[in-house]
Amino acid sequence: MKDDKNISEINADGQHIIDNKALNFTEALIPVVVLMSFLAYNIFFAEGEMFGAYSNQYILLIGAFVAALVGFFNKVTFKRMLQEIWENLKSVFVPIMILFLVGALAGTWLISGVIPAMVYYGLQVLSPAIFLPASVVIAAVISIATGSSWTTSATVGIALVGIGTALGINPGMIAGAVISGAYFGDKMSPLSDTTNLAPAMAGTDLFTHIRYMAITTIPTIVITLIVFGILSATTQTTGNADVSDLLNTIKTTFNITPWLFAVPVVVVGLILLKTKPLVALLTGVLLAAIFAFVFQSHVLNDLGDSKISTIITSILTDIQITTENEKLNELFASGGMKGMLWTICLIICAMIFGGVMDGIGALARITKALLSVASSVFGLFASTVISCLGLNVIASDQYLAIVIPGKMFKQAFEDKKLAPENLSRTLEDSGTVTSVLIPWNTCGAYQSGVLGVGIGEYFMFAIFNWLSPFTTLLFAALNIKIKQLSSK
Repeated sequence: MKDDKNISEINADGQHIIDNKALNFTEALIPVVVLMSFLAYNIFFAEGEMFGAYSNQYILLIGAFVAALVGFFNKVTFKRMLQEIWENLKSVFVPIMILFLVGALAGTWLISGVIPAMVYYGLQVLSPAIFLPASVVIAAVISIATGSSWTTSATVGIALVGIGTALGINPGMIAGAVISGAYFGDKMSPLSDTTNLAPAMAGTDLFTHIRYMAITTIPTIVITLIVFGILSATTQTTGNADVSDLLNTIKTTFNITPWLFAVPVVVVGLILLKTKPLVALLTGVLLAAIFAFVFQSHVLNDLGDSKISTIITSILTDIQITTENEKLNELFASGGMKGMLWTICLIICAMIFGGVMDGIGALARITKALLSVASSVFGLFASTVISCLGLNVIASDQYLAIVIPGKMFKQAFEDKKLAPENLSRTLEDSGTVTSVLIPWNTCGAYQSGVLGVGIGEYFMFAIFNWLSPFTTLLFAALNIKIKQLSSK
C-alpha cells in the first residue's frame, strides 16, 4: 500500500517488530510522555483513583489513543494498528486463562483446607528467624524445576505469603522474597521460555547462555540472601504464643491432615512432567473440589445450603471463612475468578497500548535512538539495559523487551567484537527480571494479582530483580568477564 511504503517488518520468534522510517524519535516519545505524565499524576496526586478503581487501565487506553493519533499523522493505517493489537492479545490468551484458573485455585484450595494446611504446618517448620531467606530458596528451587516464575508464585508463593502473614511479617517482604527466588530460578532454568528466547535473539546456544549468565546472577542472589537474612533476624514477629493461638484456631476451623498436600504435590508433579500449565492448574482445581467434599464437609455446610453451590462460588466469586482470629480472616478469603478481573483488564489494556506503539513503529524507533548513542563498550551495555527497561514500561511485555533489543543490538555487539552471550545475558539481567516491577506490565500485574500484594509494597524488597541490571552494568564498567568474539 502507498501509505505503508516507509514501513518494514522484522519477524522474530512470532513477534513482529515494525520499523517506520517516517516516524522520528520525538514523535515516538509523545505517547510515552503522555502515559508517564498521567501515571505520575495518578500515583502522586490522585492516590491511584484518578479515574476510579480502574485508573491505570484508562490511562493505558489514553496512551494508546495518543499513539494512534501519532500513527495517523504518519500515514499508518488503522488496520495495521489493529493487526498488532490482535497479535499482542493473542500472545496473552493463555496467561489470561492461567490467571482465571489461579483465581479458581485459590478459592478451592482455601475451602478444601490445602492453604490452611500449608499455613498450619509451615508455621511449625519455618522459623521467623530464617523465613525470608528460606522463602527465596524454596521459590528458586521450584522455579528452576518448573522453568516458570508464574507457576511458582501461584503454588508455593501463595502458601509462603499466607504463612509469613500469619507470623506477622510484612507481606511486601514476603512477596519480594518469593519473587526474587522465582525470577532467579526462571533465569537459570533451561525450561524457561525467556531463558531460551534470549540466546536465540543474541545468536548463542542455551547452555552457553546459562553458564555465562551465572557470572552476574550468582553474586546478585547471594547479596539478596544476605539482605533477607538480615531482615529476618531484625524483623519483629508475633511471637510463639501468638503462633500457638493461630495453630489452635486453624485446627478447630478446618480438618487438617497431611493428605491435603496430595493436591499441590500432584500439580507440581504434572508441571515437572511438562504438562501444560492450564491442564496442571485445572487438575489442581478439580482435585481440591473433591478434597473439599471429603475433608471439609462441615466448612461447606457452614458456608451455604448446598455443598456444590459453595464450591462453584469459591471458583467463580468471593468466599470468606470467618474464624476467631482477625489475622486469619484476612488470610482465609478469596475472590475466585472474579478477583482476577482487575488484573486481566490491566493486561488487556497494556497489550492494546503496546500493540499500537509497535504498529506505528515507535518501539523500534526508540530502541534505534538508544543504539545510536552507544559509542563505547559500556555505552552499548547501558543502552541495552535502558532499552529493555524502557520496553518493559512502554510495551508492557517482557518478551518484546527481549526480542526488540535482541534484534536491534545484535549487530552492534558483533561490531564491538563482543561474544553474543554478552547480549543474551544483558537481555535477561534487565528485560526478564524487571518486568515484574512495572504495575501495568503483564508480569507485574500477574504477580501482584496472584500474591495479593501491590507492586508498591514489594518493589523495594524484590531485591534480586532491581539489583540485576546494576550488577550487569557494574561488570561491564569494570570489564569483568566480558567475553570477546573468538578470532575464528
